[in-house]
Amino acid sequence: MTAPVLESVLTCPHCGFAKQETMPTDACLFYYECSNCKALLRPKPGDCCVFCSFGSVKCPPIQQQRGCCG
Repeated sequence: MTAPVLESVLTCPHCGFAKQETMPTDACLFYYECSNCKALLRPKPGDCCVFCSFGSVKCPPIQQQRGCCG
C-alpha cells in the first residue's frame, strides 16, 4: 500500500479562493474557515470531511479505502 498524499488544495465554493493545507491522518476535518471570505465550509452530504468535498485530494482514510476515520 502506498503512503497517502497529505497535501490538498482546498477551494472555497463561495469565493473561489484556494489554499494548500496539510490533512490530518488521525481525524476528519468537519469545519474549515476560508481565509479569504471567512465562510465556514462543511462537508457536502455524503462526504466525510471538507477535504473530500472541496479538496484537490481526498482525505487519507479514503485514499487508503478504509472509510473515513477508521
